[in-house]
Amino acid sequence: MRTATVTRSTAETSIEVTIDLDGTGVYDNQTGIGFFDHMLDQLSRHALIDMTVRAKGDLHIDDHHTVEDVGIALGRALAEAMGDKRGIRRYGSCLLAMDDTLVRAALDLSGRPYLVWKVDFTAERIGTFDTELVREFFQGFSTHSGMTLHVERLDGINSHHIAEAAFKAVARALRDALESDPRKADAVPSTKGTLSE
Repeated sequence: MRTATVTRSTAETSIEVTIDLDGTGVYDNQTGIGFFDHMLDQLSRHALIDMTVRAKGDLHIDDHHTVEDVGIALGRALAEAMGDKRGIRRYGSCLLAMDDTLVRAALDLSGRPYLVWKVDFTAERIGTFDTELVREFFQGFSTHSGMTLHVERLDGINSHHIAEAAFKAVARALRDALESDPRKADAVPSTKGTLSE
């Protein structure tokens, strides 16, 4: 079973994340940040990862610590659930269109974290949500899962669409990368024999 539960508790946040990589995209995400919950729902649904997130953070200050720490916890859960990554396809990519927006995501579950972020927003906020926090989430998520992740906005006017397309594109790429390779279901997809570092 490719499942994991991770808790993270600091002076700023208290978070519990549970995921099942072989799910159907069932989600129950409650962070106290409505737009962020909506984005996590998209990640779960389009990656077909069952996901439950419970987060309490210092929202009286701002959303930053909660968003960043959920990214960290979710990344750690992904790393744990993947185990030694035996049998996965490892690589995934998606070119995702959403109304006015076009976003490209490509990733490698290599164990070597790296984020290339070329996503500019047309507004500083989506409702009360700071658009800078989208990058902060993916920084924590990619770093703590050991993922090389490239995300690029190729077109887009509406910041809500840009953020949502980024989450969906990463989700679809992640779905492909996590799927079993029927030709090599018993092997780690690396000539090194390991993807742990």
